[in-house]
Amino acid sequence: MATKSVKELLDDVRLLGDEQFSLVESVRKLVRETIPSVTEEVKYGGILFASGVQFCGVFAYKQHVSVEFGSGARIKDTAGHLEGGGKGRRHLKLRSADDIRAKALAHYLPLALEAARSGA
Repeated sequence: MATKSVKELLDDVRLLGDEQFSLVESVRKLVRETIPSVTEEVKYGGILFASGVQFCGVFAYKQHVSVEFGSGARIKDTAGHLEGGGKGRRHLKLRSADDIRAKALAHYLPLALEAARSGA
């Protein structure tokens, strides 16, 4: 089975709506600006980001976009924006462009990378 390219996945996201597409693109831009060494891979229906180790991914849904942190439980969440209660993962739900700033995504990205590296 062929793996989708990032472009093909983005074409699918566009079908969900302009808001989801714009949110995914904004997340991608912020990740690249915050962690310049980042690489992208399509997996599990989303775009996974890595810099030596996978540290987060962005997934588009009908009502929101989720930024998932595979080692999110290791992040000290003093702001209380992370959701999820499992053993390892945490996520941020983004419903609008304002949520990217309001939920401090830029703050969490390096913490997620550090958490993933410490657990590797």
